[in-house]
Amino acid sequence: MLALVIFIATLTLVIWQPRGLGIGVSALGGAAVALATGVVNLADVAVVWGIVWDATFTFVALIIISLILDEAGFFAWAALHIARLGGGRGRLLFPLIVLLGALIASTFANDGAALLLTPIVAAILLRLSFTPAAALAFIIATGFVADTTSLPLVISNLVNIVSANYFDLGFGRYAEVMVPVNLVSLAATLGVLGWYFRRDIPKRYDVAQLEAPASAIRDRYVFYAAFPLLGLLLAALFASTRWPLPFSVIMGAAALLLAAIAARVWALGRPRPVSLSKVIKNAPWQIVLFSLGMYLVVYGLGNAWLTGAASGVLEWLAGQGEVAATVGTGVAAALLASVMNNMPATLIGALAIDQAELPQMTQELIIYANVVGNDLGPKFTPIGSLATLLWLHVLAGKGYRIGWGQYMKVGVVITTPVLLATLLALAFWLPAVAPAG
Repeated sequence: MLALVIFIATLTLVIWQPRGLGIGVSALGGAAVALATGVVNLADVAVVWGIVWDATFTFVALIIISLILDEAGFFAWAALHIARLGGGRGRLLFPLIVLLGALIASTFANDGAALLLTPIVAAILLRLSFTPAAALAFIIATGFVADTTSLPLVISNLVNIVSANYFDLGFGRYAEVMVPVNLVSLAATLGVLGWYFRRDIPKRYDVAQLEAPASAIRDRYVFYAAFPLLGLLLAALFASTRWPLPFSVIMGAAALLLAAIAARVWALGRPRPVSLSKVIKNAPWQIVLFSLGMYLVVYGLGNAWLTGAASGVLEWLAGQGEVAATVGTGVAAALLASVMNNMPATLIGALAIDQAELPQMTQELIIYANVVGNDLGPKFTPIGSLATLLWLHVLAGKGYRIGWGQYMKVGVVITTPVLLATLLALAFWLPAVAPAG
């Protein structure tokens, strides 16, 4: 009970974020209470840090890359190209925006897709004089696709990174399993979003109201360096399967190289369109403190009773067959993430899988199902992920206020069929892929 009370109090502070307390400080406060009361001990700190450090710094480096590219105009350029590609047809623009969000989510993580692309899309919709209902349809689609298509690569979601590190899933093996599964999730997302917002999407819009995509580029050095850099980055990540190297080292090197280009290190003193001080200031440093603090609190809760209970559920599901185990695990992870937040839920799932006695193929299915559930499950409620809470805050600043009741109504209708379709795709695809090792 003490572990549960500490967890609930910590999660409340993280969501509420009292003035002066960021998510990291709130989480560390909960961890300090857990240490002081004996829920966790100093040895647990080393265990938890070993689980989260690589994933956390990989995520920070990835967001720094995204912020630099955003400052250079990369995402605005892409969005304007997509808007022109729509050719004035709203029914074509809608899926194109969804596809752009999916592409950005796969490469720059779900947080980057939701938090960086949404304001750009909102500005374009304002320029096109879309009605509030039409604008809201595009904005919600942008936010939802960021999570529902954050499955394909290890770097597409912090959940993926933590899971890949915990279970030693190579970058190549992970992509082999999840890229096809993500395509099913994308198709389901397109279908469900198109059906749900079919009455709100305008038939026509005026392309002449749009600026030329080239006008969005503020730093041509960074812009033109982006394409080869991203290619090299993905190649290095795939190569890490053969020559193991922490993801954070690879991602950190890419971030430093892009920052050096933005800083004009070969010509110091010249004007720099990208403000690196702004990028560093806006980088998610609080996530480092949050990862250690929140995971310590959850680790204590798991040790107390939750991990044992969850592993028992997984063993029962495994006895029902591979399809039932996959769907059941994914749905359970999604529901847990929706009320607990997906990062704590990911750790609980990983610890439970590690503790449970499972057949090899069933265990692998459940590992990936836990990822799917924690990637998609947060869309059921606003508290499911920190990215969603920040996304809602960004929207409110742009004049688009979405109440929790309205969000959950949309979230349940859209997420449920996408989650089930994705889990079924995983259940049938993974056994057809040669087992790892």
